[in-house]
Amino acid sequence: MKINFTRQNIYLLAISIFLLIFVLVFSFAVLIPKGKEYRIKRTELRKMDVEARNLNNFSYETLEILQKLQSDNRHIITAFDMEFSPERFEKQYKGFFSSLKLSQKAKSKDEDEFTVYEVNTTSEISSPKSFYNFLDAINKSDWIVGVNFPIKFKREGEIISSSFTMKAYSNKKDSNSTK
Repeated sequence: MKINFTRQNIYLLAISIFLLIFVLVFSFAVLIPKGKEYRIKRTELRKMDVEARNLNNFSYETLEILQKLQSDNRHIITAFDMEFSPERFEKQYKGFFSSLKLSQKAKSKDEDEFTVYEVNTTSEISSPKSFYNFLDAINKSDWIVGVNFPIKFKREGEIISSSFTMKAYSNKKDSNSTK
């Protein structure tokens, strides 16, 4: 059997070999590295998608918790915006005591986010129960008030004299604020 190598067959064979080599070189030089890079980036994208979904879920959960806390503690949040009024305080809580006197100390140092007023009180009560009722009522008041220890009680006949210090807190109002 004799193979006839004509010029046309040689060109066709050369072009076929060239195309085969070109396809192999192109595959190994370009397509395979790009495919590996694509798989790596796809894996990274999936990880980032899972992280984004988790962060999104976390932010929704946190938002729900924040809204619940805001609604549950609306009274406390609005109490910080109220300016403390000793006259109104005396008028509102006089019923818990036989007599109630407030003497306001100078404004205490301003803390980072609110202004603190120190108030010294002296009062006369008929029983310790009325003092505890006062503490319960003060927790529901229009202001944020902290009763400081020591609380001094002294019995004089049927009347108990008490003396304690309170701190009333309110938000700082800056000149740029529209509140």
